[in-house]
Amino acid sequence: MRHTVVAIDGPAASGKSTVSRELARRLGFSYVNSGSLYRAATWWALRAFGSVPASGAELVKSLRDAEFSAGIEHHASFVEVGGTEPGTELFSETVNGAVSAVSALPEVRELILGHLRACADQDSIVMEGRDIGTVVFPEARYKFYLDASPQERERRRAAQGGGDSIEKRDRIDSTHPAAPLKPAPDAWVVDSTSLTLHGVVEEILFRLEQKGLVVTKGAK
Repeated sequence: MRHTVVAIDGPAASGKSTVSRELARRLGFSYVNSGSLYRAATWWALRAFGSVPASGAELVKSLRDAEFSAGIEHHASFVEVGGTEPGTELFSETVNGAVSAVSALPEVRELILGHLRACADQDSIVMEGRDIGTVVFPEARYKFYLDASPQERERRRAAQGGGDSIEKRDRIDSTHPAAPLKPAPDAWVVDSTSLTLHGVVEEILFRLEQKGLVVTKGAK
């Protein structure tokens, strides 16, 4: 049975993760970070091959042999490869530098797409990423695209300790051959440049109520 899905898309450092996690808490839904699955596949590629293999089919076979698994536990998504949760290694500079190449492999995207859609069979979810409303759940009723100015996103990335270029990430994401970053036609765009976390979450909750979702606003 498919549960309620709230899709949150947007570019790097737009605040998707923080907003989605808090929104899920307020709604009593589970929080799913789609990027963590692509990062886990990248982490495994670097570990098993030493670099990103040219063949997506070869990487997918290795991931399946290692029992790549993902789902929801304690109201949040998890991912394991080879019985190991990569944890903070998902955000290492080496993974940061290779994740775009891995996520561009069609076979890897197909594998992860199945895991992401299965999350909605487990619980009502807030899922964040870059193609949730356009590819993963195009039929979702509740879609949002979270954005901010490039300058603000650069500031946030620096505050997080990230060293990658926002301009480069935007260029890669917007020209992605499989699922280029763009708002879904029916997504509500939220500019978070001058909004606080509370302000963004309250705006989304307001729009959800307008679209008929019963919002109890209760913390788990």
